[in-house]
Amino acid sequence: MMKFFRKIRQKLLTENSFGKYLIYAVGEIVLVVVGILIALSINNWSEKQKDLEKEQLILKQLYSEYQNNLAQLDDKVLMRNEGLEASYVLLDQIDHPEIIDEEVIYNSFWKIVRDPTFDPIKNDIVGTENLRLIRNEELVRILSNWSSEVYQVQELELEYKKFRTEIIIPCYNRLGVARNLNNALWKDGYSPPEALDKKSLYKFTIKPTKKSLNFQEILADVELEGIISEVITFNQVTNLQSQTLRVRMEDMLKIIEQEIEEN
Repeated sequence: MMKFFRKIRQKLLTENSFGKYLIYAVGEIVLVVVGILIALSINNWSEKQKDLEKEQLILKQLYSEYQNNLAQLDDKVLMRNEGLEASYVLLDQIDHPEIIDEEVIYNSFWKIVRDPTFDPIKNDIVGTENLRLIRNEELVRILSNWSSEVYQVQELELEYKKFRTEIIIPCYNRLGVARNLNNALWKDGYSPPEALDKKSLYKFTIKPTKKSLNFQEILADVELEGIISEVITFNQVTNLQSQTLRVRMEDMLKIIEQEIEEN
């Protein structure tokens, strides 16, 4: 092709036809420019296709991760709801000490001493060039705010963990119920909600204490009553924050699902 154009250029120069040569030269320049533009366009299209494919992979990964995060969050909310229910049961026992059910009390004691913690899957999207591949601005906004919103829930959970370790457990030890509580937990088989294998029941016995326990006095303990009311507040506030986080994840999953279907 270049040899063909070279022959035409030499012929025009030999014929001393400057006007025709000028038109030819402009035409040749135009052809070169058009060729470059076409090559750039093809290259840009190819790069865009690669980015779209990468975006789809990222979206599918995010969809899977946040589905798991949502399921985990629901598990933690359920545990806190069980703690709330147990707290109200204990308050009812305190308010009506004439009807004492030791098994119910031990079961409730255990449910309020658990400390559910939300530990979502961490992705490396935010803060990397992968974020620019996501075209949906609303999704980018939610992802950018995700870490700070998770931290607000985790901060409350850490406060409760400290409250559990420094206040609830020492109170159980002081009241003398810790051994019987743990024995009641394991003697008939127990599968911790946070266990990796939730289908297996773990069973063993610690045997109850030989010391006599006066449940009338235990339920009359002022500190215990205050602790139970604090447990209610902790769980309610953390669940309210978790609900906000849940809405964020639902919005995120809905957007991701739409973005995947459109492509």
